[in-house]
Amino acid sequence: MVSPGSPSTPPSLFAAKRYELLTLGDELLLGLTANGHLTFIGAQLGRRGVLLQRNVTITDEADAIARQFRESWAGADVILTTGGLGPTCDDRTREVLAEVLGQRLVFDRGIEQAMEERFAAFGRKMTPNNLKQAYRFERGEVLPNAHGTAPGLWVEQDGKVLCMLPGPPNELQPMFVEQVLPRLAKLGLLLPREAYVQLRTAGIGESALETRLQPVFDRYGAALSVAFCAHQGQVDCRVSSPSEALSSAQLEAVAGECAQLLGEDFMGYGHQSLAKVCADLLRAQEKRLAVAETATGGLLAQSFTEVCGACKFFAGGVVCCSNDSKMQLLDVPECLLLQHGSVSAESAVAMATGAAETLGADYALAVTGFAGAGAAQGTGGNPVGTIFLALHAPHGVWSKKLSYPGPRSTVKIRAVNAALDWLRRELLHAQAGATGPSRPPSLRS
Repeated sequence: MVSPGSPSTPPSLFAAKRYELLTLGDELLLGLTANGHLTFIGAQLGRRGVLLQRNVTITDEADAIARQFRESWAGADVILTTGGLGPTCDDRTREVLAEVLGQRLVFDRGIEQAMEERFAAFGRKMTPNNLKQAYRFERGEVLPNAHGTAPGLWVEQDGKVLCMLPGPPNELQPMFVEQVLPRLAKLGLLLPREAYVQLRTAGIGESALETRLQPVFDRYGAALSVAFCAHQGQVDCRVSSPSEALSSAQLEAVAGECAQLLGEDFMGYGHQSLAKVCADLLRAQEKRLAVAETATGGLLAQSFTEVCGACKFFAGGVVCCSNDSKMQLLDVPECLLLQHGSVSAESAVAMATGAAETLGADYALAVTGFAGAGAAQGTGGNPVGTIFLALHAPHGVWSKKLSYPGPRSTVKIRAVNAALDWLRRELLHAQAGATGPSRPPSLRS
């Protein structure tokens, strides 16, 4: 068994504990499925002061699984596996690892009952091969799966931890956050809280961000550790103190000072998305938003529908790629499209105004442009990567021209983030006008 550690264990001590992730499945190696498990699990562990030392992706062949697991078990303290726990013939992880560890698999009636109830809830009959998932390690525990049939499995043996997780992300992710992280924290194998304070920024580049905040960092010297992570139109800054020279309260004070210095470039603390920040501002001001899109193909609307309770602030969206759809759905004048073209400031303004009026919204965002290879040459002097944004607000409507060279997927994401950041800043101005100068939110909020 793993000896419980102190909840106050310094993050630096976790470096002595080796974490490895084994992702299983031919579909990962064939490129049929992206390895999102590495991204998710690595990020979750990193937040708790743990650096994932290695990720190995393995085929579904039993010999390959056994060979890699023996190597990892010999050198790691915590091994996480994903996939291979399902009901089909190529799901072999459970059986192979039990043999390597010298443990017998025992049938668990509780797992069988949970599967029967899940099948009944969906009005389906459970086939016999599903019973394969009802076996657990004789000296192990079960991690219940609220979103699927294959439970996770937990084994503590030889002073090490083995955690086996199902492959589907919608099953793995809540299981990892709600069950695995608390278990590891209880054993003293990671922090019970986040190891750093993260500031999220928008509209400022990585180098400019560091330059602006460097005077704050310089005052703390080696006691403060700083890391940056750039996204498309956003940059995160993480401040921590691996040596624990600075307390959690002191780190929060450092982050608060940085937030004040950044002003409107500061987006928020933690891991909230730009859309969530905008949603909170819209809710606070009791305003509603609509969107109209061509180049982004619904991504802007999707960013808002990912936020819980979107119906409270999001009136809806229109994806209108043809001129006919713009005229029919948004009342964009045909003469305007003929004179200025569908990719123009005038078209974007008309789309935003039409979305606000048609969907009864206080604010509206519109995106039009040439996102990628389908419009290889662009038109009217606008090359590929040209984006026009428009923002409709209760007191006016404006347009903005942007240029984002790069592949279609990158252009679309950057356009969405630029639109969200523009809306965020406009909502901050509106909030400041109503309540006085705006200030960055507290970490405690």
